[in-house]
Order: sequence, then structure tokens, then C-alpha cells
Amino acid sequence: MSIELNANSAVSLNTDTAVGLKTANLVKSQKELEGQMALDLIATAVVDNISLPASGNSGQNINIKV
Repeated sequence: MSIELNANSAVSLNTDTAVGLKTANLVKSQKELEGQMALDLIATAVVDNISLPASGNSGQNINIKV
């Protein structure tokens, strides 16, 4: 029986794969959260929700002198 240093074993490969999958899953979750936050921000910025106060006849009559 011999032991080799820096040898690729099935256990280390499986561990590396599991860590990679976990990292990819965390990145996916973070990106989905950021996307939802961006959509929420866009939804709150809709101009239709803003009502301007009535100002009477201001700006409806324009006097032009030539």
C-alpha cells in the first residue's frame, strides 16, 4: 500500500463538487433576491402614483407680444 501526496481521490473530488454546487446555489439565490429587489424598486417608481396638486388656471393662458 502506498500513499501519494497531492493525489486526486474520489473523496476530495466529491467534496469539491458538493462545495461547488452549494456555492452555485447560494449565488443563484442571491441573484434572485437582487432581481426581486430591483423589480420592487421599479414598481415603486411608477409616475402614475404621483398626483400633482391642482393649481387653478396657471399655465393655461400664455401672453405673447410680438
